[in-house]
Amino acid sequence: MKLHIFGASGSGVTTLGHSLGQKLGTAYFDSDDYFWLKSEPPFTMKRDPEERNRMLSRDLDTTGHWILGGSVFRWGDGLLPDFDLVVFLYLPPAARMERLKKREWERYGDLIFTDEQRAAQHQQFIDWAAGYDHATGLTGRNLQAHNDWLKQIQSPVLRIEGTQTVQEREQLIMHKMNELKILVP
Repeated sequence: MKLHIFGASGSGVTTLGHSLGQKLGTAYFDSDDYFWLKSEPPFTMKRDPEERNRMLSRDLDTTGHWILGGSVFRWGDGLLPDFDLVVFLYLPPAARMERLKKREWERYGDLIFTDEQRAAQHQQFIDWAAGYDHATGLTGRNLQAHNDWLKQIQSPVLRIEGTQTVQEREQLIMHKMNELKILVP
């Protein structure tokens, strides 16, 4: 089983991926763990693309069944195997932005308002994320680019649009996997 779950930042990819991985007893790999170096503040230092791709390939190749979360559609030709199923999560912009702001507050607290550098980083991130649906100033990771990629891939695609619970999303995925006769470990 090789599942890929992706969507805009704040659409619930990581939460769903971890939950589904636990439910199925399957490894979950998050693209952020490969794309970003550990840093303080976080998400400010990108990993070298060759190293990132080598790490991801190694992990996927040594794991028989897995779930890969996050946007990886421009990480290099031939890097990713054919997926058994690609799940695209889409959340209405207002709900997604509300989730992102709540998540940022829960992660970083007052720092995103009181520390000048962190406040600027937070605002830049929120502005970037808000542009997803309209591709305003986003290079690469936006709704149009994701939709274009979905038209090109050969793997089956399940689009989940709306504010379903994690459990409802899991049920939709499990139903699609049964329909496609994807073996669950």
